Amino acid sequence: MIYNNQVYQYVDKEGKNRIRVISIDSAILYYVDLHGGTAMPKKATIEDMEIEIESNVLIPISDPFLKSYAEEDLTEKQLERRNLNWEIVFKAWSQSKESILSKKNRKTAFLEIAEEHQITELKVKRLFTRFWQRGLNKNAMLPDYMHSGGKGKVRELSQEKKVGRPRIYGEEEQGINITEDVKKQFRHVIKKYYRKSEKLTLNDTYQYLLKEFYSNKYHEGESVKYKVWDKSKVPTYNQFYYWYKKTEEPQLDIQLRYSKKEYELKHRPILSHSALETDGPGTRFQVDATIADIYLVSSFDRNLIIGRPVIYGIMDVYSRLITGVYVGLEGPSWIGAMMTLDNMTMDKVEFCKQYDIDIDESEWPAHHLPETIIADRGEFEGYGVEQLINNLNVKIENTSPYRGDLKGIVERQFRTINEKIKRKAPGAIQKEFRERGDRDYRLDASLNLEEFTKIIIHLVLNHNQRTIEKYPLEKAMIKEHLTPSPLNLWKWGLSNRKGSLQTVQNRSILRLNLLPKGKARITRAGIKFKGLSYGSDKALNDQWYLKRKSERIDVVYDPRSMDKIYIPYIDGRGFDTCYLLEMSSQYRGESLEEIEFYQQMLQELKQAESLKQREERLNTDEEIESIIKKAVKQKKANANVSATKGEKIKDIRVNKKAEKAMNRQKESFDLNQNKKESPAQVVSIEKENEEVEQSKTSSSLMEKLRKKRDEEFGKDQ
Repeated sequence: MIYNNQVYQYVDKEGKNRIRVISIDSAILYYVDLHGGTAMPKKATIEDMEIEIESNVLIPISDPFLKSYAEEDLTEKQLERRNLNWEIVFKAWSQSKESILSKKNRKTAFLEIAEEHQITELKVKRLFTRFWQRGLNKNAMLPDYMHSGGKGKVRELSQEKKVGRPRIYGEEEQGINITEDVKKQFRHVIKKYYRKSEKLTLNDTYQYLLKEFYSNKYHEGESVKYKVWDKSKVPTYNQFYYWYKKTEEPQLDIQLRYSKKEYELKHRPILSHSALETDGPGTRFQVDATIADIYLVSSFDRNLIIGRPVIYGIMDVYSRLITGVYVGLEGPSWIGAMMTLDNMTMDKVEFCKQYDIDIDESEWPAHHLPETIIADRGEFEGYGVEQLINNLNVKIENTSPYRGDLKGIVERQFRTINEKIKRKAPGAIQKEFRERGDRDYRLDASLNLEEFTKIIIHLVLNHNQRTIEKYPLEKAMIKEHLTPSPLNLWKWGLSNRKGSLQTVQNRSILRLNLLPKGKARITRAGIKFKGLSYGSDKALNDQWYLKRKSERIDVVYDPRSMDKIYIPYIDGRGFDTCYLLEMSSQYRGESLEEIEFYQQMLQELKQAESLKQREERLNTDEEIESIIKKAVKQKKANANVSATKGEKIKDIRVNKKAEKAMNRQKESFDLNQNKKESPAQVVSIEKENEEVEQSKTSSSLMEKLRKKRDEEFGKDQ
């Protein structure tokens, strides 16, 4: 319901957003803006305004000009000005309301009022603006003497009468009543400011409430300021806080202020446990990687610090038994995950023996494939591992981003292992940020990778035997007085539950399905992959280089050593091995990372040389063009204008012979040219006569050629 003289505020506009309804007539209403020195009525339908109110675009607010004046507190001058202005406005509003509201007739009405009272039209506009903006009452016509006077000037006050609001000591400000309109204002600022990623406090949000709904905006010089209304007309912070707590929506607040992932990870109700998702050992394994909080040293020189290792672990959800582990410098990446999956199927007695740790099979009986592996998205998505492992009837479930709680069992356990290492091992990170003067804990690093792996194995063996606190034991377990340790739960589950464990007969086939996959191309120069050339007996015997030339085939490879690649069979149960050919032998024993580095460096060198060659070619072309231009210029200077085309090409053969003879003299070798002749050297008369004869013969030939040419072309020519 819309009421006359009600004040509303638009929530989606800045600054000029408050209006007052000044007249309602049937389905039409008129309103004015509560800003500006002159504000004229605007027309709107009641239906449109009700829609805006229902959609919370327009919110009812308290009247900012509602004040209680005591007549005895007003001066005679204020009363005189008020009464005079009220007489003008009230008479005109009563008699000519329709004309004043009409945009078409308003100017005429204002001119008549101005003429009647001997004032200007602008004065009439300002009087009616004050009347409409300040509540359509008599006191709306009071002059604003509170804004008059000079800043910094001393006021002469009367001793008999105290100015300002009387102060009552001990009075508690209760604020206004919290009506539905005020609650709308609360909801608006909570939605607009509090439920945002900026994470404003409730106190900050309350300040915005006062700014938007309970203050007047004004300018002081170039700066904008706000004057908050009197305390008796604004809700208190306690009222705002009480209302918020009464209608609080914690889930929505966390999701909008932080994120849905934050809520799911840290704040959602935990009403179940992971064991309910399993039927026994092997139903679901969880895999996770963490960078250990310790620095290691090199295995061949303990003075060299090599950084922090990566720990990968796989755990059975049902029993909490750790079924696979990898400690190394690969990762977090697919190579590290691949090594962990390989260790998962390995005989743990053999594995521990590699590190001089003797165990019985009953102490770590896990060497199986599960039904499902729960993993992070990164390592188990990039290489399409789902298709590869499906050949072994294993499913992959990738968790949502930033949802470590979905594999919280393995996350928690490896956090515990990390904390134990930090307390005991030298070189462990004691705190994230060192303060000035603190010793650099990296200098204390003493363990190498093999020794650190031994520590991890001992911690895993200890975990598999420890009692699990708060494990949800089944009735049958309680009846059998089962101690809930991972080993006991694993053995009990194998005996009493279905489980989904799978054994691996051929670890080479497992590794074939774990290795990264790529595309190679068959060419006459071998099987090309990553810029390297490979060959195999099968390719040679079946004439692939001729029959399947340019065909692309699937291969798998180990990026740690590119000496071999493997062509898997269609059934995924076998493979052909391809070996590096001699033309790529310079890369033998190198990893893919090193090979790509060399290839990139080679391309950069070629690119640099290519630029140099382009410059050389440009300079060569310039020299050639210069020679040609010079020759053309000389030909034009010595051109025989009178000779015909036929005469110019007639004796090409004769000219060639003459040029050849002259060129021979120029090109002939003189073996004594650089030899210093002895002063006593004797030249035989026969040799001298021979040279004279040769010279005569050559001169005679040249003379004949010249004579022949002169006869053909004419001596003058």
